[in-house]
Amino acid sequence: MSNFVFYDFETTSSNKQWGQIIEVGAILADDQLNELDRFDARCRLSPGIIPEAMSLIVSNTTPKKLKETNLSHYEMVKQFVGKLKSWGKVTYIGWNNIEFDQIFWRNTLFQNLQYPFTSTTNGNKEGDLLNLARAANLYYPNTLKNATNAKGNLEYKLDTMAPLNGIKHAAHTAIGDCSATLEIARIIRKKAPSVWESSLLTSNKEESLKIIKNETLFCANEFYYGKVVPFVQTFVCQHPIYQWPKTFDLKHDPNIYINMPIEVLKIELKKPPKVLRTCRHNKHPIVMNPSYIDHFEEYKMIGIKKLRERAEIIKRDKKFAEKVEVILRDEAQDKAETQSQEDICEEESLYNFPPAEDNKILPGFHEVDWGKKLNYLQKFKDKRFHYFGKKLLYQEKPDLLPKEDYDEIHNTIVKRVLSTTDEKKWNTIPRTYKEIDDLRAKFEKNKETKKLKMLEDINVYVEELEKNYSRA
Repeated sequence: MSNFVFYDFETTSSNKQWGQIIEVGAILADDQLNELDRFDARCRLSPGIIPEAMSLIVSNTTPKKLKETNLSHYEMVKQFVGKLKSWGKVTYIGWNNIEFDQIFWRNTLFQNLQYPFTSTTNGNKEGDLLNLARAANLYYPNTLKNATNAKGNLEYKLDTMAPLNGIKHAAHTAIGDCSATLEIARIIRKKAPSVWESSLLTSNKEESLKIIKNETLFCANEFYYGKVVPFVQTFVCQHPIYQWPKTFDLKHDPNIYINMPIEVLKIELKKPPKVLRTCRHNKHPIVMNPSYIDHFEEYKMIGIKKLRERAEIIKRDKKFAEKVEVILRDEAQDKAETQSQEDICEEESLYNFPPAEDNKILPGFHEVDWGKKLNYLQKFKDKRFHYFGKKLLYQEKPDLLPKEDYDEIHNTIVKRVLSTTDEKKWNTIPRTYKEIDDLRAKFEKNKETKKLKMLEDINVYVEELEKNYSRA
């Protein structure tokens, strides 16, 4: 069994390409979930980053903290990468990390000339405790205590779950959220052991895919409309473009669909309730034994024998899988033709993979002295690495940049942060002023004096940023 790294970030924005991590927390634990080591760091704001006011309020990050922290963003990232390397092969776990922290971290690594996919390569794996928490309560009701929202659905917010489950929690600090996530993992491991064990089998996408393809039938759950919904399903095929496993929901009789002409099948597959599901093998699905159908009335009424018969019909009929593949390919091609062809910025190009040889020489950039980094960039074939490298020099050692490069980066940043166009992908100063005005009205109405005070401090800080950029 490998060790675990429970991790969390506090950021300036929910925008995973254009925001910045300002606080990192991580706890190394052994396979029994005993703490072995930890990492906790905060950095200052990088040039060109305009924080969203609500993000700062949620994480209790004052402008004073942003300005007085000695550690730069680049140095914090470099230190964290070094710490992770020292911890060796691990399984990374966070709270909603698959949808947020992991993607934010990958973009951060990419833009800091670090290899972006460290958490899922070289023997590392990644799981999401939010998935586990939902599955634990589904298969072992009342494993965790949850608040309920106005619609009567269970809430899975870490800051409300922690105290309900007897966990002391420094909410919305990176290391505090790590500690709470680790404590919830300990509860799940103890009270819902089969869910915990199953989750370890699908924290690697190749292993997850193998299980989904090889099992005759299995249980997996999805989350939508605020509810955790189970499905007993069987593998049909992989999506011919996106490679996600497509599965057949066994509450439906496959005999109705199996011999349909492809044009008729194409129409039927679009009708609700969906016959085909998507079981994303790279998103840490919790795959459980079909014996759990006794928990789910729809499937219990059909019975395990009939469900298995239906699964075997799907498994045997390769022509059905071929028809589904044709339908999915046509749909993907139609979608691709209608998508915008506008150019994307370097910051948004994470999945346009660079030459393999460039990845091999990334570590060398961080090993050479700052005075040699500009020349080192010439080793890269991918021009995006030249761009990111010069941006890092601009942020850390601007005097080492040729004036032409400095002016180009600086003028681009100034133009971006002062932009008055609403559609910009990155946050701007005018957009933050609008956010502050909207939040002020809300906080005054609710008489949230503490938040109002913090909001005014943020407003003063943004005014300072505006003056600095306007002078440039």
